[in-house]
Amino acid sequence: MAKVTDLVKRVLVGRALRSGQLHEQLLPKRIALPIFASDALSSVAYAPQEILVILSLAGVSFYSYSPWVAIAVVVVMLTVVASYRQNVHAYPSGGGDYEVATTNLGKNAGLTVASALMVDYVLTVAVSVANGVDYVGATIPFVGEHKPAVAIAIVILLTVVNLRGLRESGAAFAVPTYAFMLAVLGLIAWGGFRLLVLGDDLRAPSAGFTIDAEQANLTSFAAAFLILRAFSSGCAALTGVEAISNGVPAFRKPKSKNAATTLLMMGLVSITMFGGIIALGLASGVKVAEPSVVAYDLHRADGSPVGPGYYQQPIISQVADAVFGGGSLPFVVISAVTALILFLAANTAFNGFPVLGSILAQDRYLPRQLHTRGDRLAFSNGIVILALGACLLLWGFNADVSRLLNLYIVGVFVSFTLSQIGMVIHWTRHLKTETDPKIRHQMHRSRVINFFGGIMTGLVLVVVLLTKFLVGAWIVCFAMPVLFLMMKAIRRHYDNVAAELEITEEFDESMLPARNHAIVLVSKIHKPTMRALAYARATRPSTLEAITVGVEGAEARHLQDEWERLGIPVPLKMLDSPYREITQPILDYVKTLRRRSPRDVVTVFIPEYVVGHWWEHLLHNQSALRLKARLLFKPGVMVTSVPWQLHSSDRLKGRREPFAPGASRRAGHQVIKTDVKAKDEIKASDHSL
Repeated sequence: MAKVTDLVKRVLVGRALRSGQLHEQLLPKRIALPIFASDALSSVAYAPQEILVILSLAGVSFYSYSPWVAIAVVVVMLTVVASYRQNVHAYPSGGGDYEVATTNLGKNAGLTVASALMVDYVLTVAVSVANGVDYVGATIPFVGEHKPAVAIAIVILLTVVNLRGLRESGAAFAVPTYAFMLAVLGLIAWGGFRLLVLGDDLRAPSAGFTIDAEQANLTSFAAAFLILRAFSSGCAALTGVEAISNGVPAFRKPKSKNAATTLLMMGLVSITMFGGIIALGLASGVKVAEPSVVAYDLHRADGSPVGPGYYQQPIISQVADAVFGGGSLPFVVISAVTALILFLAANTAFNGFPVLGSILAQDRYLPRQLHTRGDRLAFSNGIVILALGACLLLWGFNADVSRLLNLYIVGVFVSFTLSQIGMVIHWTRHLKTETDPKIRHQMHRSRVINFFGGIMTGLVLVVVLLTKFLVGAWIVCFAMPVLFLMMKAIRRHYDNVAAELEITEEFDESMLPARNHAIVLVSKIHKPTMRALAYARATRPSTLEAITVGVEGAEARHLQDEWERLGIPVPLKMLDSPYREITQPILDYVKTLRRRSPRDVVTVFIPEYVVGHWWEHLLHNQSALRLKARLLFKPGVMVTSVPWQLHSSDRLKGRREPFAPGASRRAGHQVIKTDVKAKDEIKASDHSL
């Protein structure tokens, strides 16, 4: 069974890598870009559309505000990219926003950032995969009918790929990510050429439609609120920017410089794609409405509603239709790579979440297992936990993008804001001690950038909370404090354990046990029992006795007679059990010994079978397992398992050493004689007691 499991693991994950091979997993910029930037780049597929969808609530006339909303989003994006370039140079250890906030604002601020990022990473996977399933479901009906199941299957596939290691996952995702970048940039370039040079009239499939305003005659305040809501939805384009600051250790040297360069490349490409798509969408007359009301809010030129059978194409598909023509090869390619990049956008979270989890585990805020690298030198436990969280969200929200998007970007802007405030404090602190004029000038410039970034991201956070709280963001606002309190509780537990285990001046030899009272549990006289007795004598305890529980009177008497007949030089004590229970009489007897002499320790030797098949475990050692589980909670009690390997466990025939002098070999086992020579066998390890 173990061999089969290991074979499956090797096929899925690959051969294990040595710790010394970690440097081979470090990433050049060309591979780091698709790994860490896929989330930010993929937001081009839905962020421009979200702006138009929100503005459509007030009718087509409000589309005139979309360029200004887009410019505001671009300004925020430029500010955040510039700010995070300062972060990766100042804090290259990979802690990212968590480290910045913890160092400059305190542990509580750091935990707030960590809880926000962890929630957002899980949502990134769920939203990206659900959005990709929507694209595929538009052309493959089966996918559309089974969205949650397909989405969960894709998350599992992404999990397996990431478990194979950072470098392999990067190589697997590099081609689709670069294909998406080239396809969208090519779409923008050719569309701009047709518009500006050739003077062609681009018309999207929905260009002839009109939109019924759900909220007509808005007051100035309501109109401003709607525009702010469109701005907050468009800021989904900023998600994933922080991933590079968390992944600095994964870059090749010089790490900070390479990370900053990759961040700049990602920012420039994202801004170009975001601005180009929304510009071509407006130029080609794209009309989009909320999915729940699209059949009735969109009307054709003759005034008739499009009807329930109408499928609203995403904005990229409509722009590609206008530029290249529907059904053309470029149109098909753009649609395909857009769906693919949405799936791969989840990979940003698969690289950010495990690293953050590892750092938190190192700081004792999460279980230590999250700090351990797996066979492929990836943080496997973090990857699996992220996948489980995303699958639960996809199942709970039925893989509905509209519902999941309302939970999105709250967490990331919490981390953006606290990180920028922390960086302002960082530069202020260093300016107090720095005397070099050139370096001081650079610090002043960096502080201004981070200060402006903090103001912008703080305003966006307020807008996001105001506009999305009642439509789903409250769930994130609830989940973040729960995670915060959970991490505080884990740290408190680890601190308490460390305090209990710490050696103090009061811990001296007087606390060591005075004597060791050894007990060997006996159910019948056989080879495992004789081995346990021999081993117990070899440890030279202060006193030694064998204990058996008399459940059946005839069997107990027979055991006593056989014990005396063999002349085993260890006293056998019979414990009564009127209710036919085995565990409790032993526990009571051990408790009596401890009460009689509290400074003594009691060592309980338990003979156990070692079997080789999973089903054999169900047939043996159940009483021993229950007893060990109870004894482990008894202070001053040591539990020692004495194994006896059965034939099914013998994987290395003829290679075991005999347990004691006089032992013989049969079928590769250590055999201790149990008949008339049993007494001599025990005497082979005889020691004075």
